[in-house]
Amino acid sequence: MPGKLYICATPIGNLRDITYRVIDTLKEADLIAAEDTRHSMKLMSHFDIHTPLTSYHEHNRIEKAEQLVDKMLGGINIALVTDAGTPAVSDPGEELVRQAVRAGIEVVSLPGACACITALTMSGLSTRRFAFEAFLPQTKKERRKIIEELKTETRTIVMYEAPHRLLSTLRELGAELGDRVITICREMTKKHEENIYTTISRAIDMYAECEPKGEYVLVVEGLKKEDIEDMNRKKYGALSVKEHMDMYISEGIGTKEAMKLVAKDRGVPKREIYNTLLKE
Repeated sequence: MPGKLYICATPIGNLRDITYRVIDTLKEADLIAAEDTRHSMKLMSHFDIHTPLTSYHEHNRIEKAEQLVDKMLGGINIALVTDAGTPAVSDPGEELVRQAVRAGIEVVSLPGACACITALTMSGLSTRRFAFEAFLPQTKKERRKIIEELKTETRTIVMYEAPHRLLSTLRELGAELGDRVITICREMTKKHEENIYTTISRAIDMYAECEPKGEYVLVVEGLKKEDIEDMNRKKYGALSVKEHMDMYISEGIGTKEAMKLVAKDRGVPKREIYNTLLKE
């Protein structure tokens, strides 16, 4: 019988945010795959867990995943942990889970702390739909592309950021997204936890004056419906109604459907488009 892979969420700060189920699983597993064994040893020591640890991180994620899958196929049960939070979320554990699933190994996820969800729920922004971006790419080209895509994102946006890049990220977001409402969560569940409900411009002014410290989660307001309508009005305002209609008809869209699209773009009733066309 093959073994199982257990995804074990660990605390993101406060050690009491670990579940009994995770503690029991870590004690009963044959092996624990940890992002940083030295860091995880502190957690294991605190909860009197003596299961052997093996290193599994970004730099060995593919080859080591293959080795761990072989062990599980041989009957070994492995618990996967990250430095903090839920493994496989913006984490090299994603690769191990992918390989385990493809090998037919049963994967069991033990829920617990997750910085993304923790920040979202106390942001004061819409939680019904959200886009999780984790850490933005470090290369300028990829970073710029992602931020440009976020410009028209209507869902609440959640991302992680390190202190030394926080101010530059806020400036980039402000330049592309405009001055949106933002909640900045710092050092969540830890002694110096801080949640700042503000706007991007105010946050830029604040961090230009004081050095950011700790780990951050940014929760940014999505683009509002009225902002989209205003953008469309500006975009299509230079076109006459007929030119606007011709744009869609040239794409093979029927007249009735084109009228609906033109009305939606301009934020007016379809009847108004119909009457304008009659006059023209």
